[in-house]
Amino acid sequence: MTGTPPLPRWDGHAKGSRAYGRILAGLSFAGVATFAQLYSTQAVLPLLAADLRITAAEAALTISLATVGLAVTVIPWSFLADRIGRVKAMTWGISIATVLGLLVPLSTSFGMLLALRLLEGMALGGIPAIAIAYLNEEVTKAHAALAAGSYVAGTTLGGLAGRLVAGPAGELWGWRAAALAVSILATLAAVAFLVLVPRARGFVSSPAAGLGSAFKTLGGHLGNIRLLALYVQAFLMMGGFVAVYNYLGFRLSGAPFNLPATLISLIFLAYLSGTVSSRWAAGLTTRFGRRNVLLAGLALSTAGLGLTLVPYLPLILAGLVVFTGGFFAAHSIGAGWTGAIASSGRAQAASLYNLAYYLGSSVIGWAGGLVFQSLGWQALAAGVMVLACLTAAAVAVVHPRAQGAGG
Repeated sequence: MTGTPPLPRWDGHAKGSRAYGRILAGLSFAGVATFAQLYSTQAVLPLLAADLRITAAEAALTISLATVGLAVTVIPWSFLADRIGRVKAMTWGISIATVLGLLVPLSTSFGMLLALRLLEGMALGGIPAIAIAYLNEEVTKAHAALAAGSYVAGTTLGGLAGRLVAGPAGELWGWRAAALAVSILATLAAVAFLVLVPRARGFVSSPAAGLGSAFKTLGGHLGNIRLLALYVQAFLMMGGFVAVYNYLGFRLSGAPFNLPATLISLIFLAYLSGTVSSRWAAGLTTRFGRRNVLLAGLALSTAGLGLTLVPYLPLILAGLVVFTGGFFAAHSIGAGWTGAIASSGRAQAASLYNLAYYLGSSVIGWAGGLVFQSLGWQALAAGVMVLACLTAAAVAVVHPRAQGAGG
C-alpha cells in the first residue's frame, strides 16, 4: 500500500536564487521607507528649533517620540504578524506610516507635530522585528546572518537617503518642506517593497494566544542571558548612536565651525560606512564568530568617537565614519543573532531586541541633549564611549568563547 509521499522539507531560499534577491531588495526598500521617515527631522533639528523657538533637547523629541512609538509597538506587531503573516503585517505598518508621514508637514503646532511623530513611529513598529523574523524563516540557515547584514545595510541607506534629502530641502524651504520631501521618498520606497517582496513560504500561522502565553514567551526570552546581553547592547549602543547624531549637528552649526544646514546634512554620508560594515561584518562571522566580530565593532565605534573629541573638523568627520561603521557592524550581528539563539518565538525575540534598541534611542538620545547643553560635546562623547565599554563587557562575559555563525 502506497501512502501519500511526504512534502519536501522547506529549508529556505538559497543565496543566488531569484526569490532570495527579491527578498533582500524588497526589505532594503522597506528599510529605506522605515528609517527615512523615523529620522526625517534629524538633519534639520537646528532649523526646527530656531523656527519653533524651542531648545535642542525639545527639538530632539521629534526623534525620541517616534522611536518611543516604535519601541512600544514592536511586540504587539510581532504577535499580530504571528496571526496574519509577516508580509501582511509589514504591508499594513508601512502603508499607515507613509500616510502619517505625509501629514507631518501640515502640523499647526509643536504638540501636533509630536503627536503625529509618535503615531508614525507606532506604525513603523510593524517593520524592523518582523523583517528579521521573515528573513530567518525564508532564507537558508547558512545565509541567515548574511541576509540580516544585507537588511541592516538597507536600513543605513534609508537613514542616509532621508537625511540627505532633508538637509538641502530644509536649507532652501524650511523643515516642513524637508519633511514632505522625505515622506515622498518613503512612499516611493514603500511601493517598491510591496511590488518586490515575495509571499512567505516558511511562515506557519500561530493561533491566538492569551496574555499568559504571550508573557511566558517574552519571559523566556528575557530569562535567556545570551539574549539579554544582546538587548543591553541594543539599548546602550543605539542610545549613544542617536545622541551623537542628534547633537553633533548643533555642535557644527555653532562656533568655531558655523556650518550651514546643507553641509551639516552631509555628515550623514558617514552612514555609507555602516552600509559596507554591516554586510562585511556578517560575512566575517563564518571565520571569527559572531561574538568576536561584535566586540570588534564596539571597539571601532569607541575609537572613532574618541577622534571627535579633537576640535578639528577633518578628524571629527573621520571619527564619525569609523564610529558609524563600528556601530552598524555590531548592530547587524546583534540583530541577526537574536533569531539564531531563539529556538521559538523568533518574532518576539527580535521584537524585544528592537524594543531595547528604540528605547535606548528615545531615552539616551534625548538625555544626551541635557548633557550636551550643560557640559558640552566632550562630556557627551565621553559618556557614549563609556556606554560602549559597558556593552563590550556584558557581551564578553555572557559569551566567553568565540562562536560560529550558527550561534
